[in-house]
Amino acid sequence: MTAELEQLPHLPELPGRGPGADMIGRGAGLLTELFVQTEPSGWRFTDHPGRDTKRARSWLGEDLDALEEYTQGHDGLLKVQAVGPWTLAGSIELRHGEKALSDPGACRDIAESLTEGLRRHLEDVRRRVPGATPVLQLDEPLLPAVLAGSVKTASGFQRLRAVDRQRAEQTLREVIRGVDAPVLVHSCAPGVPIPLLRRAGAAGISLDFGLLTERHDDDLGEAVEGGTLILAGVVPSTDTAAVQSKAVSDPAGSVQGVRTLWRRLGLAPELLGRRVVVTPTCGLAGPPRSTPGGRWHRP
Repeated sequence: MTAELEQLPHLPELPGRGPGADMIGRGAGLLTELFVQTEPSGWRFTDHPGRDTKRARSWLGEDLDALEEYTQGHDGLLKVQAVGPWTLAGSIELRHGEKALSDPGACRDIAESLTEGLRRHLEDVRRRVPGATPVLQLDEPLLPAVLAGSVKTASGFQRLRAVDRQRAEQTLREVIRGVDAPVLVHSCAPGVPIPLLRRAGAAGISLDFGLLTERHDDDLGEAVEGGTLILAGVVPSTDTAAVQSKAVSDPAGSVQGVRTLWRRLGLAPELLGRRVVVTPTCGLAGPPRSTPGGRWHRP
C-alpha cells in the first residue's frame, strides 16, 4: 500500500486468510496475558495460548515484516489499526459462554490488556520503521450498539444491558491516553457518538457519511470547529453499494454530500481541506470487484 497511498501508508489486514487474520482475531492477538480460541460460536477466552492465538500473532508478525521491507526510508505518517475495547468485549465470549460485555470486570481487563498490547505494538512499528510517525485507528463498529443496549447475548435470544456512557467514555479515554500516538476512532455503524469520542480524546473520527442525518449537524459542526479531524466515508466499499453509486468512477461527485453539509453548517470553506479526509465507507476487504486491481486491503 506504500505505492497507492504514499501520504498515509498503513498496515493492511487480510481477513480472507481465515481466523486470526480477521478483525477480532487480530485484535485478540494484541492482548497481553489474555488468550483466545475459536469455537463454533466465534471467539472465546481461554486459560493458555493455543493454536489460534499463536496463528493470529504469527500473521501479524508476517505483515509487520512486509511493512518493514516496503517502508524503508519512510519518514511520514504510518497508520496501524486495532479493534477497540468495546467491540472486543461485545465479540469475544467468556469461558462459560456469555459475551465479555456482560461482565464489567472482564471489560476492564480487556481494556487494560489492550492498552498494554497496543503500546508494545506501536513500539515495534517505530523500531521497524524508525522515521515513521505512527497513527492508531481504533475500530469500534459495536460502540453504538453497546451504548444502546442492542448487543445480543451469546444465545441470540436476549440483549445485553446498555453500558453507561460515562463508563464507556472513561474506558476509551484510558486506552487513548495509554498509547503514545494520535488516535482516530472508526465506526461505520449508525449513531456514532461524536461528542463522547471527542471527550475521550480522539484526534479524529471516521464514519460512514451516508448514515448521517441533519440531527448530526451540531455534533459535526462542533467537532470541526474544535479541531477534530473528520474522516468522511463516501467511497463505496462493497459490491452492492458500488452498483447504487458512481462514487468510484466519479471522485468529484462522491464528495458533493460533504460540500453540501459544509454549506449547511456555515463553516469556513478553507477549513474543508484541513478538517475533512475522504475515505471508503468502511473496510476494503470487500470493495467493488470492478475496482482496478481487484480487491483491496482493509485500511
